Amino acid sequence: MRQGWRWFGPEAPVTLDEVRQTGATNIVSSLHQVPIGRAWTEKEVSERKSMIETTPAGRSPLVWSVVESIPIPDAVKRKGGKAKAEIEAWIASLEAVAANDIPIVCYNFMPVVDWTRTELDYITPTGATAMRFDHERFAAFDLFVLQRQSAGNDYSAEDQQRAREVYDEMSEEEISEITRIITSALPGSTTEPLTIPGFRDKLSSYAGIDAAKLRQHLIEFLQAVTPAAEARGVKLTLHPDDPPRSLFGLPRIASNAEDYAALFDAVPSPANGMCYCTGSLGVRAENDMPAIARRFASRIYFAHLRATKREGDGRTFHESAHLEGDVDMVAVLKELVAEDSKRSAKDEIVFRSDHGHRMLDDLNKTVTPGYPAIGRMRGLAELRGILYALGSIPS
Repeated sequence: MRQGWRWFGPEAPVTLDEVRQTGATNIVSSLHQVPIGRAWTEKEVSERKSMIETTPAGRSPLVWSVVESIPIPDAVKRKGGKAKAEIEAWIASLEAVAANDIPIVCYNFMPVVDWTRTELDYITPTGATAMRFDHERFAAFDLFVLQRQSAGNDYSAEDQQRAREVYDEMSEEEISEITRIITSALPGSTTEPLTIPGFRDKLSSYAGIDAAKLRQHLIEFLQAVTPAAEARGVKLTLHPDDPPRSLFGLPRIASNAEDYAALFDAVPSPANGMCYCTGSLGVRAENDMPAIARRFASRIYFAHLRATKREGDGRTFHESAHLEGDVDMVAVLKELVAEDSKRSAKDEIVFRSDHGHRMLDDLNKTVTPGYPAIGRMRGLAELRGILYALGSIPS
């Protein structure tokens, strides 16, 4: 298995030399500066690849092996195969990636909002901070800040009462902060930042689109793009919904094993793969993570390894240290190592320590939310230790 690291480009707080110091060898990155929907060019991809892979004298080499992500425009999620211009632009970006010999592309199909949290610096018992999704605060935002039409249908009377109490206790600063976190698009997001009025408009554009229709639109997208990916030797990996359940009344279609099985049955191309994210899928207690890894082993080309800890009834969760959450990471890695041992070196699974606590000196620095250097390095070291114990020497 290959040790990856999410890198947000030359403006990121973490430099490539600092990535080398973590022990990572493979870079996971994207052209975040390119507007969503505009086709990437071979030159743009080549320039970024050169930046990553041109190794200064005496330094360890790095390889850009995963693009995370080529964003899928909103029109594709709403119209499926009818969004021909947007799909053609996405294929052009894929071709630019393939021309530069980058073998894996990660993407997601979450409508309106990408990965969602309510707190970025929840204080843990160690004094480090973590990201958190608080169901009650989320409900308070949905019901009383966004004031979404029909939001009351999604919450019990008890939930609504508690949300009202939480909202009434929130300061103006807290309301502004949760609004910023939810609407401004978190790092690596493939959706656009929104104002509250824009948020309402975007939600209304999904009226009549249920899970079945959204899944059909994803299938139509895959039917259009997988032939190009397969012909060029690129693997597409669908990231799960985060959190893996409906938000704002929107359908979610990559939240459990059956969701993925439906997509693999509909589009059986080997280019149609999975980004196996223990942090996202692991939020749902019924998702058996080792079993999911075993079931879809041949489809896993890229893995996000992190852990979450469910609180209360499980609807609230925070991001735990990598080996301290609800995910049995040792059992998960046993499954991934078993699959990886069957593959050639060029097809090894790329994994990265996803997210991490803000800790030590990073508490005094400007960091990318969810992506501080030290917490992720701790996670990578712990994962690497498990791999060595399992007899797998990570590359």
